[in-house]
Amino acid sequence: MDIKALQTFVHLSQSLHFSKTALAMHVSPSTLSRLIQRLEDDLGASLLIRDNRSVLLTEAGIAFKQFALQQIEQWELLKHSISQGTNELEGEINLYCSVTAAYSHLPPILDRFRRNHPNVDIKLTTGDSAVAIEQVMQHQVDFAITAYPDNFPTRMHFSQLAEIPLSIIAPTTACVATKLIHQSPIDWKAIPFILPEHGAIRRRFDTWFRSLKIGKPHIYAKVAGHEALISMVALGCGVGVAPDVVIENSPVRDRVQSLSEVGQLASFNLGVCCHKTRLTEPLIEAFLNCVEE
Repeated sequence: MDIKALQTFVHLSQSLHFSKTALAMHVSPSTLSRLIQRLEDDLGASLLIRDNRSVLLTEAGIAFKQFALQQIEQWELLKHSISQGTNELEGEINLYCSVTAAYSHLPPILDRFRRNHPNVDIKLTTGDSAVAIEQVMQHQVDFAITAYPDNFPTRMHFSQLAEIPLSIIAPTTACVATKLIHQSPIDWKAIPFILPEHGAIRRRFDTWFRSLKIGKPHIYAKVAGHEALISMVALGCGVGVAPDVVIENSPVRDRVQSLSEVGQLASFNLGVCCHKTRLTEPLIEAFLNCVEE
């Protein structure tokens, strides 16, 4: 029973979705099914209840999940104890962040880290920042750069990088959206909005819109990733909300305008998160030291 198999089962026990876990763990669905079957054969018990629409853990599956998490943690501690006997840090660190964070906040951290620890490999995955914490919690990555959420898990550590303002943005090109925002007063219920699917920024927008006391927004599209959202606004599809740092670094920033006169959304803290239980591991500690310099 290898660590990779345990990590894969833990991911499946949290996602409860074979296709999502297969994609995240870089295996085919058939390989994942065979892995689960081998675990069940070794244990002599069913770990999952499966049908065409859902996956649920059995009692044995719940117990095995706890065992798997303990074994993964013990494995990390073992690697930690072995690495203490060497002078030079070696190994691999896996990071997750948005495309914008990869060139707005990550480069100086990596410059410091590579200068101090040249033998450590860095693997970077980019994607929607709204799922960054989930990536860390499911042991898919060691660190994630993300917004500090309203309900931050107590078992996670957060090192702040910056406070990020948000802006409501509209296209500059002639379209339905620009025509509507030039009305006085603006009929916000008629405005087509392009919004994040979920996450801290979506919740801030929802709070702002509720303050208008005009009902629910007209949502034109829900988008995963702020870069894609800004592109849709630039194309004239509607009005959106995005972090200023993403707007400033967008290749289409000249095709959008900030609506500063309509009110402000609460800013958010951007930072690096990881598991608290791993703070004493040499690689984790070394990376956080470069974050906090």
